[in-house]
Amino acid sequence: MKQEMSLWEAIESRRSIRRYDSTRELPEDVIDKIMKMATLSPSAGNLQAWFFYVVKSKKIRRGLVQAAYGQEFLAEAPVNIVVCADPDRSGSKYANRGRELYCLQDTAIAIQNIMLSATALGLGTCCVGAFDEEEARNVLNLPQGLRPVAIIALGHSKESPTARPRRSQNEVMKVIK
Repeated sequence: MKQEMSLWEAIESRRSIRRYDSTRELPEDVIDKIMKMATLSPSAGNLQAWFFYVVKSKKIRRGLVQAAYGQEFLAEAPVNIVVCADPDRSGSKYANRGRELYCLQDTAIAIQNIMLSATALGLGTCCVGAFDEEEARNVLNLPQGLRPVAIIALGHSKESPTARPRRSQNEVMKVIK
């Protein structure tokens, strides 16, 4: 494993990885470190309306490939992290806005922490949002209250994609004084 990089380096170097070295397992302490960073994410009312499934099972990863419309790299990566929202937990304090928005915002922040932490540790990730929620729910046998929001492939990268173009700050930002 490479030496950890700074937050700035992780943000600048993070890429969506779709080719993984399936022969290299991830040590438990590395997975634990990444998941700790997920649980340290801020959340609305500090309700932490999320739940994480760390999937190592090849059979379950194959099921997630099917749920994700054939995105084979999910099975190639040694670990998939399925990030789920808990709408009822957030709704208990914030009613419909908590159920429909805050729990999703909370998972998005946790997803970013997972991806940047993995990048800082020299690992690759790809966040997949294109999947059939009901099929993913069935593959994981999720409790009724949880909503799968994203599947993150995690592992040692077998590619080094170049940076993709970004819109300029002037296109996406306005300073109001």
